[in-house]
Amino acid sequence: MDSSDLAKLSSGALRGNPLRSMLSMLGIAIGVATVVLLTSLGEGAHRYIVDEFTQFGTNVLAVNPGKVETLGIPSGLGGTTRKLTIDDAEAIERLSDVQGVVALAVGQARVEGGDRGRSVYVYGATASLPEVWSFEIGQGQFLPGGDPRRGASVAVLGPRLKRELFGEQNALGEFVRVAGARLRVVGVMAPKGRMLGFDIDDAAYVPVATAMRLFNLVELVEIDVAFSHERMTDRVVRSVTRLLTDRHGGKEDFSITTQTAMLDVFGRVMDVITLSVAVIAGISLLVGAIGIFTMMWISVGERVAEIGLLRALGATAGQVHRLFLLEAVLLTLLGGIAGMAIGLGVSAVLRDLVPGLPLHTPVEYLLAALAMSMLTGVLSGVGPARRAASLEPVDALRAE
Repeated sequence: MDSSDLAKLSSGALRGNPLRSMLSMLGIAIGVATVVLLTSLGEGAHRYIVDEFTQFGTNVLAVNPGKVETLGIPSGLGGTTRKLTIDDAEAIERLSDVQGVVALAVGQARVEGGDRGRSVYVYGATASLPEVWSFEIGQGQFLPGGDPRRGASVAVLGPRLKRELFGEQNALGEFVRVAGARLRVVGVMAPKGRMLGFDIDDAAYVPVATAMRLFNLVELVEIDVAFSHERMTDRVVRSVTRLLTDRHGGKEDFSITTQTAMLDVFGRVMDVITLSVAVIAGISLLVGAIGIFTMMWISVGERVAEIGLLRALGATAGQVHRLFLLEAVLLTLLGGIAGMAIGLGVSAVLRDLVPGLPLHTPVEYLLAALAMSMLTGVLSGVGPARRAASLEPVDALRAE
């Protein structure tokens, strides 16, 4: 028997018992479909988070007031905690490795233009925000430079907020009221989209001193620091930590968060999810392998006479072994293809039903799932194939 004969006999055996073959393939199909769906969700979530964080660049760190891990007695009982100030931001900006700094104060207020108004987030910032956050100006200019302690009566609108307030009309030079204060519009930001659920385009930007006055703030919410390359992250963190610790009386009463650290944490979470997917896939494929093994073992018992006839016609034990092994591989291969089709089909349906759901199915994952299903076929078919090959021709023919 040549390879084409083996293929014909194997496929014929599967067609001869269609129901049993389908039931045997079901376990493999479910396992592969599960792997496709879970990896699509995992990879989609990974790409979504990476895109969200890196849209501001990977060479940015954030300084926030307060220490994430706090030890000792409460500050109110034994001392005071220095707040982040504009002076701190200016001192950081003078560091040699720093390229730009944004002093940030945030509040939520009603922004009114003409006879329309919306309640949105208002970002009090300094003039370097577009460079640090990798934003672009759509029209006009951003907030003016100069002394950040002097709050000019100007505002920059996000594109969605501008459209809601002024429609298609030119907003430059118009006046808006932000938390009751009358500010002149000097610019409109270019569209940026959403960031972790927040619509950045539906916001207003005012000078940081103006925001602190409007929202009665005595400290900055955050200081964002940009540097030339992510390889300098540790060096810049050490410099900023040393500077602020000296300025705050020797106390490290602030927290520094880097984009790299956030992505590393997310990467560890994704590693756990990947391990969970591997365990689920392994269990599913194990169940499928047991089904294939059982079916093939029964098939060998039912086809003893056929095996005897093949051996009497000159088929070798090795050819009989390959015949039954090929049947097992065909079963798992067809089950894997069916599982891939089911997984991709369900993913397509989910994309239509939930447009914002992050789903991405890498081709290499599909090929790996298919390879695993074939390997499962080899492992589950070895035992039955050896049993069939070990039958003596005379004894097999006598069984008829």
